[in-house]
Amino acid sequence: MPKIKTHSGAKKRFKLSKNGKVIRGHAYKSHILNKKSTKRKRNLRKTVVADVTNTAAVKRMIPYK
Repeated sequence: MPKIKTHSGAKKRFKLSKNGKVIRGHAYKSHILNKKSTKRKRNLRKTVVADVTNTAAVKRMIPYK
């Protein structure tokens, strides 16, 4: 069976936890940061588990991670 190519964008954005859950970063942290509070920006730094509805699609894009 041939190898599957990894999606270039997905490999930069997602990683898998030890239990196989998909870890992602938060959006809205790149620009227009003046109006966002310090607390909000600090919480956007953290990673979070991706929603269950998206995990199958993401795992298909990063098969060897």
